[in-house]
Amino acid sequence: MSGNNQLISVHPEELKFQFELEKQSYCDLKVANKTEHRVAFKVKTTSPKKYFVRPNTGVIQPWDSCVIRVTLQAKKEYPPDMQCKDKFLVQSTIVPPQTDVDDLPQDTFNKDSGRTIEECKLRVVYISPHAAGGNSEDEASRGLKQSFDSSSMRGSASFDDNQFVQRLKDERDAAFQQAQQLQQELEMLKRRRNRKSDPGFSFAFALSVALIGIMVGFLLNLSLSSPSTE
Repeated sequence: MSGNNQLISVHPEELKFQFELEKQSYCDLKVANKTEHRVAFKVKTTSPKKYFVRPNTGVIQPWDSCVIRVTLQAKKEYPPDMQCKDKFLVQSTIVPPQTDVDDLPQDTFNKDSGRTIEECKLRVVYISPHAAGGNSEDEASRGLKQSFDSSSMRGSASFDDNQFVQRLKDERDAAFQQAQQLQQELEMLKRRRNRKSDPGFSFAFALSVALIGIMVGFLLNLSLSSPSTE
């Protein structure tokens, strides 16, 4: 988890992969520098042969961020119960000004070097294609249609209503996470603006944050008014 980290924030806090046989799957991590210093990072995993991580090492400028793509290699069989014990570790440490990734010493992330090194641990979650209900508009439309049609099918009403409620909860949680991420980005932009003039901070960005807040409120109201199971 990245909640206690002073140097960086990592979103999302777990890697979710849609698991399909003979197909690659990927998850993007956003790593943000929360300090006025340059911060170097390194990504490690307990199963390096199963994943491609690009970039796995880098340097982030003050109040800036980067995106790391983690790719799960194609597999020929499903894991037992779709459970995964793989773990990821994101290490971070402050480096001198003007330091680039090619300038990092080999012992940069060695705790014995005397540097202060923070660690953020991430777990891996596999999602089956049938359970990934919000990944496409067609699947979402089918799920909503099943929920609304369930009123005329008493035998399957409880099952469809539970699906609908779970979908709303997932969308609400995703909206909350996006709102938190935007709030952190807004705070970083404010700090960058205090350090120097930052033309990227505009009324349009503030308006987008307000729109996200409206969306979160809408999803909350929708989840509270969702049909109760019988």
